[in-house]
Amino acid sequence: MKILVVNCGSSSLKFQLIDAVSEEVIAKGLCERIGIDGSQIVYTPAGGEKTKTQAPMPSHVEAIQLVLDALTDPETGVIRDLDEIGAVGHRIVHGGEKFAKATIITAEVMEAIKDCNELAPLHNPANLIGITACQKLMPGTPMIAVFDTAFHQSMPEEAYLYGIPYEYYEKYKIRRYGFHGTSHAFVSREAADFLGKKYEDMKIIVCHLGNGASVSAVEQGHSIDTSMGLTPLEGLIMGTRSGDIDPSIMEFIAHKEGKDVNDIMNILNKKSGVLGLSGGFSSDFRDLEDAYMEGQEASVRTLKAFAYRVVKYIGAYVAAMNGVDAICFTAGLGENSSLIRNLICERLGYLGIEIDRKQNEKRGEDMIISTKDSDVDVLVIPTNEELAIARETYRLIK
Repeated sequence: MKILVVNCGSSSLKFQLIDAVSEEVIAKGLCERIGIDGSQIVYTPAGGEKTKTQAPMPSHVEAIQLVLDALTDPETGVIRDLDEIGAVGHRIVHGGEKFAKATIITAEVMEAIKDCNELAPLHNPANLIGITACQKLMPGTPMIAVFDTAFHQSMPEEAYLYGIPYEYYEKYKIRRYGFHGTSHAFVSREAADFLGKKYEDMKIIVCHLGNGASVSAVEQGHSIDTSMGLTPLEGLIMGTRSGDIDPSIMEFIAHKEGKDVNDIMNILNKKSGVLGLSGGFSSDFRDLEDAYMEGQEASVRTLKAFAYRVVKYIGAYVAAMNGVDAICFTAGLGENSSLIRNLICERLGYLGIEIDRKQNEKRGEDMIISTKDSDVDVLVIPTNEELAIARETYRLIK
């Protein structure tokens, strides 16, 4: 069976066609600038060449149609007709408390996702548009929703509640939800398999480090805590997000700069993080690493602050689980930056961790980067959220 995985943003659409049994990627691509002039589809069939085609995409319906046309193209397509697609798996950012696992999409599920729009106003509406577009063009094909927040629904009450009046939780469900759940679930399970250990017996910390970044504590196969909160703003310092701050900073800046709450939220979400710390130098960690190696002061302080925040969360989650068996690095930065991994791990000696410098220089593969005599295994596990979505989709419909 072939599964089409769709990840809709407000003006973009990523897709992969995956064989559910072999788990091979048959084709993948990206629709860019949906609803904007200059829109194009990038398409790569397995074993074939990448092509870029400019085409008008006034909405996601046209984008989905172009994806389906590319997949069935007589010359470069990979399937004869759409009947070969057994189901479509959709990435949904926020499922609130309503969804603790993937689910088959019905009219009721669509309404429940819509109810979560105010919790993820930039993402959920776009996810819903993608579902509606697929339903229109592929009537009768099962649609599955896989939620970023679902994996973290196993967090205990003491981990997800904020220290604010409880009535706000009761009335508005203001609590910590966490994100990147599909990645954290995939990587933690892959780590256990790679080590040849039972997932249900392990205590694992996953560091999903990229422009968006989060850390999770996974105990006996369940997320018990994670660094992001009601929104992805909480937690680590990120590309442009501030991460944890004293809330009074918002009022202080507002009074000093004459700004309202919308201005402040824009600063915290889009002008802070490593971009802000580096004095506006860059939000791209590759630029910061290059400058770090040259000794640029702003980049040195920025990457040290980023690594320090990760170290603090690792320490907190070791305490929360009363121990740790494995620490995993994943996502763009976690998988590819030996510098960042080293800056973090050099502070973990108290856990009996020593990094194999030569092994740490590798990238792009499942590997252990700690020495054999380390008390805790430190791994790099490339994430694959599309495969995780395909697996969940296949599980529900097979």
